[in-house]
Amino acid sequence: MADDIASFNALQLDAIREVGNIGTGNAATALSGLLSRMIHMSVPQVELVSIYELGGHYGDPMEIVGAVFVRSTGGFQCSLIFIQNEEDASLMVELLLKQQFGSYIPVDELPQEMVDSALSEVGNIVLSSFLNAINLLLGTQHQISVPGVAHDMLSSILDVVASIYGQMGETALLVNTELSVEGLDEGRKISGHIILIPDPDALDLLLRKLKVL
Repeated sequence: MADDIASFNALQLDAIREVGNIGTGNAATALSGLLSRMIHMSVPQVELVSIYELGGHYGDPMEIVGAVFVRSTGGFQCSLIFIQNEEDASLMVELLLKQQFGSYIPVDELPQEMVDSALSEVGNIVLSSFLNAINLLLGTQHQISVPGVAHDMLSSILDVVASIYGQMGETALLVNTELSVEGLDEGRKISGHIILIPDPDALDLLLRKLKVL
């Protein structure tokens, strides 16, 4: 099928959104295990958009964000990115290090290499778990690349996503959700964005397995 948003019918879009919901739930469960904290997840907002229109689906393009990138090969080939604003990414790193070392360490007191390593671990868990749910649905297996980490303006990150990953597929599945993490100040939320960019053949495989193609 054409790698074009307009070519998807309502049934196909609903099926793809449900995949996003299942993947995000699996990712939240894995993150809860990593942090040893109860995590409640808001209902994910799932959209299918052109990779070249990503910039219009987020907030301030000048906002500094942390992003974790991975590439998956195997039965379902795709690229995945986990994006958080710097404040949420820093909080996630602090929660992980507190769980690992038993004490709270502010991110600004840590070497950047340690911060990026922790952020990479969080992103890898989130994206691998998201992908595991999809592969379970499809009955396929995957191999995931070593995560890459970047800190930059949101617009710059999304430009890189479009220029690099647009060579593999032009359709992106966006999943936006908020996490309530046990032990945080009341009302404090952690937001995250998962971008899944399936290769064109992988998207057809997904739709066939879901019996909507």
